[in-house]
Amino acid sequence: MDVTSKTSEVPEEPAAVVATERVWKAGRLEPMPIRPLPPAPPSLHILGPTVFLVALGVGMGESYMWPRLVLVFGPDIRWLFMIGVTLQAFVLLEMARYAMATGESIFFGAARVFKPLMWFFYVAAILIYIWPGHLSAGAAAFEEISGIPWQVTACVALVCVGILFSMLSVIYNFLEKLLGLLIGFLVVGTSIIAAIVGSWDDLAQTLSGMFAIGFLPDKALTEAWFPILVGSIAFAGPSGMQQMWYTLQLRDSGAGMGAHIPKIRGLRSADEAEAMPSRGYMFDTEDPEEMKKWRGWRKWVTFDAILLFWGITMLVTISFTVLAMSAARENPNVGGLIEGGDREAALKAMSDAFSSAGSPILGTLFFAFIALIGLNATLGLFDSFSRGQADMTYYFIPGAKRFSMSKLYAGFLWGVITFGILILLFGPADGPAGILDILAFLSTFAMGAYCIVLLLVNNKLLPKPIRPGPVRNLIIGFGAVFYLGMLFYSLIRFGVVVG
Repeated sequence: MDVTSKTSEVPEEPAAVVATERVWKAGRLEPMPIRPLPPAPPSLHILGPTVFLVALGVGMGESYMWPRLVLVFGPDIRWLFMIGVTLQAFVLLEMARYAMATGESIFFGAARVFKPLMWFFYVAAILIYIWPGHLSAGAAAFEEISGIPWQVTACVALVCVGILFSMLSVIYNFLEKLLGLLIGFLVVGTSIIAAIVGSWDDLAQTLSGMFAIGFLPDKALTEAWFPILVGSIAFAGPSGMQQMWYTLQLRDSGAGMGAHIPKIRGLRSADEAEAMPSRGYMFDTEDPEEMKKWRGWRKWVTFDAILLFWGITMLVTISFTVLAMSAARENPNVGGLIEGGDREAALKAMSDAFSSAGSPILGTLFFAFIALIGLNATLGLFDSFSRGQADMTYYFIPGAKRFSMSKLYAGFLWGVITFGILILLFGPADGPAGILDILAFLSTFAMGAYCIVLLLVNNKLLPKPIRPGPVRNLIIGFGAVFYLGMLFYSLIRFGVVVG
């Protein structure tokens, strides 16, 4: 849902008034002028900016990495997935707190605290997301259907994504609707197939496994599997910097104070883009009416976090877990194949489980679902990466403001597409799974780091009435320890970060 239509009519103050109005001083950068907070839309809604996180979260972790673990360790290993996704839902809410209160991205907030923090994420984004892992994995699934080499499909898809984004007038509006449609098809389709090939016992074991807290076989703590487990937890829901980019999608949707910030346009319409302000805005937290509107916005984003994000992500991963258990019955030796190094064995076994429902066509449909997941993730990732890098470049690299935000977005978009094609054709990565492992390797540290940044930004920069409470801070602090603790344990114990 594009909330801008409900909020974009907020009037700007006359220039004479703006010059004398109150401001909120936050950190070391320019103070934020006080502006009215737009009224919140109804909390019950179908689509919203969280659809980007769902598109990114319902990715290779849910359809490949976690089913692989279930095939080796059984469904009780899923309690770690449960913790990972629940933690991500709280991160979503805290990312939204700063973005909706200021209209700024979390990157801008990090720069207000300490600019090197922002530069860390600027560099990390390039190192992590230049690798076209999700698309290559989806293209490998499409190769099973069509016989077309996955490198060819992936390269063609990259060019098509670039052309599509360049031709759009307002990028956010179209992508929200498209991703919502694709996610709906994926959720319904996988649920129906899981119901056909699975059993009630599979479902019961899948659900009970979500609460088998503490289950950790000795084999899971070995050098061969613990790094893989760490990487899979990082891929439980949106991984790496995807939650940080969510603050930019909130802004472009017009959520909260984002209603005062212009939208990013495609390259074809870049000259029509409005000038970006040099900082965000703050609302009057001492005004009871403004605080009432703020509580409305928090209800709106909480609905997103619980139902649209946590609920849909869990539903899809339950479906894929049921499919994995059915696959284990159809291919009893699949666990041994995976342990022996056959990384694609999990997908092939789950395709066989689809076929067992009555037709080889269903096996083909499974690979189509995986290809769709790769496309979903690529659309979301390429848009998000380009938004994030354009945002940091525009505000913090001298001279960048002579270009519009939309042109910077297009530059990063085509830059990552070009690099992706070069990697796919000539790169060192060992096929799709190898590229995916690089993503997992680089993502985990960023996730621990953004939990620390969230604590600093929300508790140092926001007015006291809208800061997070002690329970929220404790949960986000646990996230930092959880991600970084596993990362460094794996590094110290095994000499490997993730696998």
